[in-house]
Amino acid sequence: MVLKRSGVRVPFDRAKIVAGVSSACKGRNVEEAQVEILAEMVEDDMRLAQIAGTEITSSTVGHAVLERLRALDEVAYVRFASVYKNFDGAADFSRELALLKQS
Repeated sequence: MVLKRSGVRVPFDRAKIVAGVSSACKGRNVEEAQVEILAEMVEDDMRLAQIAGTEITSSTVGHAVLERLRALDEVAYVRFASVYKNFDGAADFSRELALLKQS
């Protein structure tokens, strides 16, 4: 189960990760199989965290996706981050790009 920001608990849905990452990767040189592997890795991470007794939140899932996406495609990472982190303007993109360069 995933605890949403609203306080509602919903089942983990790998299809949502695939849809979000696929959208971020649109037009990029990222294959569907790579998106599926990323989603599977995130699902495995969440399963291990749950076994360890960690409560899974939507924030935990989002950060796991961003971490994996950063290694896959930087443009897709910034696209996903802009939605996930609710960017309001160019300054948000600049800040995220600076963070991306640091890592």
